[in-house]
Amino acid sequence: MGDIIEAFSTALGLILHGDPTLLEIVALSLRVSGAALALSVALGLPLGAGLGIARFPGRNILSALLNTCMGLPPVVAGLMVYLLLGRSGPLGALHWLFTPAAMILAQTLLVTPIVAALTRQVIEDLWEEYAEQLRSFGIGVWRAIPTLLYEGRFTLATVVLAAFGRAISEVGAVIVVGGNIAHHTRVMTTAIALETSRGDFALALGLGMLLLGFAVLINGGVEVLRAGMRRVGA
Repeated sequence: MGDIIEAFSTALGLILHGDPTLLEIVALSLRVSGAALALSVALGLPLGAGLGIARFPGRNILSALLNTCMGLPPVVAGLMVYLLLGRSGPLGALHWLFTPAAMILAQTLLVTPIVAALTRQVIEDLWEEYAEQLRSFGIGVWRAIPTLLYEGRFTLATVVLAAFGRAISEVGAVIVVGGNIAHHTRVMTTAIALETSRGDFALALGLGMLLLGFAVLINGGVEVLRAGMRRVGA
């Protein structure tokens, strides 16, 4: 019990004193997950919105595939990116393997289906509600997308926050394509796994506390947005 208390105390000290190693790992985690989130939003919002209001052959199959990809195992996503970026892969010439760029690509592959699938549902519901009104103003299907995205901005913001939480907590894919290299590709989740296996519980706990803190902030942000939605609805 004493060892656990000491580990927690040391971990708290690392956070409060701004341990350089800890801060470096956290900063890289935020850069990688932030970049992956930006790409996922840029790809997922228009894709999901298009699926939500457009009607074309194969739409249901594409939607089902998107929903399936929401549960894509991280290690499988990592393997796919690894094969893509490996020396014999089609993008091997980029030399991205075991770099932050590969980690961003892997997280984007995991998060984009989540953003797109949830956006599709939000926009589809809004289109059913506002379709006749928009048509009365002469606004067609594709011109309606920006309007519907704006109308659903609070709900979509919760989607974005949830996607960020998914990205920053991911470990399987990034360790496959990043290699968990110190001062280069070591992020919070991979560092926690490594330091725990080494028995360095102080650093692992410090990173775990911060990761849990991010989760609390994300959930708090979701609740604030939901409260805003209720006020607007009222």
